[in-house]
Amino acid sequence: MDKMKMETPDLAQENFEKLAALFPNCVTERQTSNGRGLEKAIDFEKLKQMLSDHVLDGEEAYEFTWVGKKAAIVEANRPIRKTLRPCVEESKEWDTTQNLYIEGDNLEALKLLQESYLGKVKMIYIDPPYNTGNDLIYQDDFAESLEDYEEKSGDVDEDGNRLRVNHDTDGRYHSKWCSMIYARLLCARSLLRQDGIIFMSIDDNEIDNLKKMADEVFGLQNFLGQITVVSNPRGRDYGGIARMHEYILAYQKSGFAHINLIQDSENTFKLFDELGGFELRELRNRNIKFNKENRPNLYYPFYIDENDVDKNGLHAISLEKKEGWVELYPLESQGVNTVWRWGKEKSLKNLNVNIKAKPMRNGSYMIVEKYREARKMARSVWWDKESNTEKGTLLVKDLFGAKVFDYPKPVEMIMRLIEMGTDPASGDVVLDFFSGSATTAHAVMEQNKEDHGNRTFIMMQVPEKTEKTTIAYKNGYRNICSIGKARIRNAGKQIAGEIDTGFRVLKIDSSNMNDVYYSAEDLTQDLVAQAADNIKPDRSDLDLLFGCLVDWGVELSLPYTSETIDGCTVHDYADGALIACFDRDVPESVVRAIAERQPERAVFRDSSFADSPAKINVAEIFKLLSPDTDVRVL
Repeated sequence: MDKMKMETPDLAQENFEKLAALFPNCVTERQTSNGRGLEKAIDFEKLKQMLSDHVLDGEEAYEFTWVGKKAAIVEANRPIRKTLRPCVEESKEWDTTQNLYIEGDNLEALKLLQESYLGKVKMIYIDPPYNTGNDLIYQDDFAESLEDYEEKSGDVDEDGNRLRVNHDTDGRYHSKWCSMIYARLLCARSLLRQDGIIFMSIDDNEIDNLKKMADEVFGLQNFLGQITVVSNPRGRDYGGIARMHEYILAYQKSGFAHINLIQDSENTFKLFDELGGFELRELRNRNIKFNKENRPNLYYPFYIDENDVDKNGLHAISLEKKEGWVELYPLESQGVNTVWRWGKEKSLKNLNVNIKAKPMRNGSYMIVEKYREARKMARSVWWDKESNTEKGTLLVKDLFGAKVFDYPKPVEMIMRLIEMGTDPASGDVVLDFFSGSATTAHAVMEQNKEDHGNRTFIMMQVPEKTEKTTIAYKNGYRNICSIGKARIRNAGKQIAGEIDTGFRVLKIDSSNMNDVYYSAEDLTQDLVAQAADNIKPDRSDLDLLFGCLVDWGVELSLPYTSETIDGCTVHDYADGALIACFDRDVPESVVRAIAERQPERAVFRDSSFADSPAKINVAEIFKLLSPDTDVRVL
């Protein structure tokens, strides 16, 4: 019977099997063998680094690089021995919600979700530290083991936080920031669906570096655009030029993605018919590249009844010649016969419903389409009030009754990104691994309310301490996570309705297993007693259950039940996706009861059975009653 491995997957080995499909940053260009062109190729030096568990020797070639880039790749691939521990008391609607709030280092959180959410996230939005010279960033130490790092004096506080101010006087100022972001983007990319999209807010301090890193991680061909956001119309009066704007970079995981049209708030229809509001658009194609010579099927006449006029001043039309009706072909432009945008078949279907004739001042006519779509393609510059950072600040102040968070993004801006990057009724997952005040969670709930969607969110945030002098601290919020969770609660009360406003809180912690689980060869005589039960004494059944979900790659937001069978507690997660019993001395009757349900997976404690023959008996029971069940022990 196999044991649960209880550590994150070895991504380096998985990357080796998938090569360029998973790692576009290893794709480069080189001359073809005949020297007549370029072809795509694998940068094997970079690929070897991606697949290595240590920094390789050798000079790095001319490319976008920095001190610590190889080490960042190593860290992104390195497995960790951590787990996610449920915190029911800090959650909201634990039993029914599908939303997650993960508290801890976001790089570790991204690694812990590699199995459960691989290729399942539709949209990622992040608002990382902008590296202004006073930002707190993750002080990742890629050259040391996690255990050694955490033992270093002063590098970790009593809560295990690993954040330090990245001063602009530091010689590795940009390198530290790049390493932090690069490792996290590498892990985040694998969580995106093939049609997934990532949006990243940033300002002038690191826009160039973030763009280059994202080009490597997601592939230059997957760059969707750069949005300039006028976040402060008054400008910030420092540095010689008052900055009014920030940026949002948009990338797709692959060519399967698409950006949705967004609601056109400026479009107010002035014309109406029995089908609703509309505006008029000329049916003629004004582009002379499309003309009678190369698009003859789009060159044909309409016939206009000058006596049939509706309330909007539009005339009835026909495709058949009628006596007394005016014949109209597409006009000439620059001596070229232009054409219609629609073929004859489509025009016939929309005749006098969505296309009619409009009289011109010169006495002629134009054929017009009734354009009813109140949506438009998102623009590359956003200067409307919905993008103003001050609006985000006022909203948080209204939710809390005090300014407990500085410069949160406006909810409306994130809602627009969600509208662009997700579909309402598809249960799309939205991830934010720099959650901050949880604006993204708030935006997901608001957007679900607006378009009756069922999107879910995953928030990740390190419990960064609030300074004692801040308003947040004085209002009882000792770290950023407490602000984020409170915001989701407060916003949920305002939103109400049938929207999922709950969230399961999961906190990153050390493994559920004693160290001897991983280093049995190092056992000494006085440690033998611990080996009798390799699970830490402070871990509950729920801790063990969710540890198994992480290890097995089961989504963490599904419902589950617990019941007593012959004196043992049995947990059924997601209706048989996993059934677990962590009691000691589990009788055969319980094993049979679990096997009879034919779950996909079943797990017990290693100490649940007296000896090896008892374990063999369990395996035989499942072979008989449920041969397809994957049975393991902790």
